[in-house]
Amino acid sequence: MYEKTFPNKRFGHTLEFLKKHITTSETILDLGVENPFSKIMKQEGFLVSNTKGEDLDVDQFTLQNENYSVTTAFEIFEHLLNPYTVLQNIKSDKLFISIPMRLWFSSAYRSKTDMWDRHYHEFEDWQLDWLLEKTGWKIIDRNKWTNPVKKFGIRPLLRRFTNRYYIVYAEKVRNS
Repeated sequence: MYEKTFPNKRFGHTLEFLKKHITTSETILDLGVENPFSKIMKQEGFLVSNTKGEDLDVDQFTLQNENYSVTTAFEIFEHLLNPYTVLQNIKSDKLFISIPMRLWFSSAYRSKTDMWDRHYHEFEDWQLDWLLEKTGWKIIDRNKWTNPVKKFGIRPLLRRFTNRYYIVYAEKVRNS
């Protein structure tokens, strides 16, 4: 259904990775407003609620007060100015994050028409790993994949071989 070809490759990889680690009986808080992938998770039987569009950089009330066992943050951390505080305030023990990786041959994404549709961070994999470690998360599994585009040129050629997306499953480290 969500095959690993353009343009659904990202959804296919993400869904496969999610199903590898959790069951549909777990409750999920998906960071960000309802989106195409949160709808896919619901269609696949997952129990998903979304944040309501609040600015997560300054308002973590939902993270601290909702009842959920898993947090998902698919393609949202690159939009945050303060992902450190968000990660500290997640109360679930399981976390899935996917990000578009920083590409050396392409500048960070910035919409010319929507002031919120911008990438403040475009991480390298080690940077996200370090951020998770510093905020008390242990990475259990990770994966990367490319994002080829149907265009001609040097950048489209590089996109066929350069990993564009990085996904991580992490669990909260408990202090004894």
